Amino acid sequence: MPHTVSGQRSLLARVRRIKGQAEALERVLVADLDVDCGKVLQQIAAIRGAVNGLMTEVLEGHLREHVGAEGITSEKRHEEIEEVVSILRTYLK
Repeated sequence: MPHTVSGQRSLLARVRRIKGQAEALERVLVADLDVDCGKVLQQIAAIRGAVNGLMTEVLEGHLREHVGAEGITSEKRHEEIEEVVSILRTYLK
């Protein structure tokens, strides 16, 4: 998680944009039975890009603040790395 209030604001702004994009997609699908598939696909791609950006920001913060932290034991660092690898495997499926 972000370690500053400004970092938290940034993440919340990203989440709110993603929420807005998903709600817009839902409205289009509900309202128009003859919706342009290309526009739907484009919106899905935009949502995926936004989620990837969010994941990147949180992952970078975690790596810098926890995995790369000075003064942690090699055992703790190994645990942190294993956790990140496990999460990335799930995310990239």
